[in-house]
Amino acid sequence: MPQSRRDFLRSAMAGGAALVLPRVTPLVGALGARRAGRSRLADSHIDIRLDDPIGTIAPEIYGHFTEHLGGVIYDGVWVGENSKIPNVGGIRKALVDALRLIRPSVIRWPGGCFADSYDWRDGVGPRDKRPTRTNFWADDAGLRSVQGGPAKYDPNAFGTSEFMRFCRLVGAQPYLAANVRSLPARAFDEWIEYCNAPAGDTTWSDVRAAAGDAAPYGVRYWGVGNEAWGCGGNFTPEEYAEEFRRFTTAGAPDYGLGLRFVASGPSGADRAWTRGLFDALRARYAVNSVWGLSVHHYCSAPDAGAHAVNFDERGWYDLLASANRMESVIDTVWTVAAEGDPRHHVKLVVDEWGAWHASHPIADASHLFESQSTIRDAVVAGLTLDTFNRNCDKVAMANVAQMINCIQSVFLAHDDGFTVTPVYHVFAMYAAHQGARAVRAEFSAPPHSWTDKDNGAATLWGLNGSASVRGNTLTLTVTNPSMTEARETEIAVRGGAVRSVRATTLAAHSVHDVNTFAHPDTVAPTSAELPAGAVGGSLVYEFPPASVTKLEFALG
Repeated sequence: MPQSRRDFLRSAMAGGAALVLPRVTPLVGALGARRAGRSRLADSHIDIRLDDPIGTIAPEIYGHFTEHLGGVIYDGVWVGENSKIPNVGGIRKALVDALRLIRPSVIRWPGGCFADSYDWRDGVGPRDKRPTRTNFWADDAGLRSVQGGPAKYDPNAFGTSEFMRFCRLVGAQPYLAANVRSLPARAFDEWIEYCNAPAGDTTWSDVRAAAGDAAPYGVRYWGVGNEAWGCGGNFTPEEYAEEFRRFTTAGAPDYGLGLRFVASGPSGADRAWTRGLFDALRARYAVNSVWGLSVHHYCSAPDAGAHAVNFDERGWYDLLASANRMESVIDTVWTVAAEGDPRHHVKLVVDEWGAWHASHPIADASHLFESQSTIRDAVVAGLTLDTFNRNCDKVAMANVAQMINCIQSVFLAHDDGFTVTPVYHVFAMYAAHQGARAVRAEFSAPPHSWTDKDNGAATLWGLNGSASVRGNTLTLTVTNPSMTEARETEIAVRGGAVRSVRATTLAAHSVHDVNTFAHPDTVAPTSAELPAGAVGGSLVYEFPPASVTKLEFALG
């Protein structure tokens, strides 16, 4: 039950919260002066417990996803060495520079569904000798107006070596998705050999060295198939378990790296798939071969809310409620997996997540599943990353879908145009959580109510977030899902004294604002240092409506 204000203040003073903060002006996120003699009581509370750790937040939770889909690779990541667009060895320089700043921990490639038809051998060796292949997405209705081009016929100019160089440029670990639907296990073994065998020891490592990479790539993360219940082969869980065993049992070379195999898990919270897979793996003593279980969850809003920008009020809340189901997806899959893995050897890998709107190309007809990004998408990103932080004892990796020009894009690009989206700013704000120790934070705020598409009553929490500690810095991130209401909040920090706070707020003048090539800073965060007040007081902060906020506390 929520604490009363009196109980909250008593516990706050006993636990060590020690400052009074100015308010934040709604929507724009600018800091304003605190009103003297204010009599209105805070209606929301956050209780941070420094002595109640959850676990370490794996940096890999802040991962990204790139697929040969629409404009993600070609026109997004890859522009070619001879392009007029500034590039580093063919990779878009603006993307490299921006990605470095948010510390991308891991990048998944080459799919997604594209991986289910991809032969990695087509993308190695001299580029002018590589074959052109029909892309998995070539027949999608969204590409009917497109005549040729890499979105339909992949030239394989961007292959394994190019992807590895991209990862090195931005400081990310590679996570490769193998084709189980149409390639044999031997091809998987040889791909591992190409990536990880020492130069001069095997034919495939010599091919890699001839491309300019004598040193092994050291790839540890390997997805054994993708969405095996669907585009990855339409397997039953028992059939897929057999394929997983064939691909990973004893045969796959390790090269001393301790390879981490990710099995194709359920779509959302599919209990039957999860239970069937673990039963079949356990029957042949193969559960310990699985490092991670892939889980996919996309959120969406129906009807008028499905438009990426011109959504209505109901569409705002319907999308956030859909994103909020991530918590129950994690809890359900984790609980069912425990039936076959009671010690939880296997962790969860949410390697596809994001807001999927009714999409249409923005800058080019080849950009399949592309949509603009508003503060609504930023709030989705914030509440999702907070969910992963709170469940860092269960989730070992996550990958937003997708990095650029597709679904919940972190970036948009076309020709020499480039911009970050509001989602990028959330990743920048939340980077402080990477590798930090998550601690318990309890939120109490009036829930928001609305009428859903079926004219039913729906509710969503009033504030939510996560907290972590690194050294003498406590990071608290908070989302306010209300389109119109600010939340004046009393914050208690138990177990430590606070010297000062820095606030970073991402909000917008209008919930329909977007960043464009011409106006890339329309939606951007604001920051300010907030000096500490008298020791023994309550920490009061007002979270603007439709916002994502980071508070960084310097602990004494």
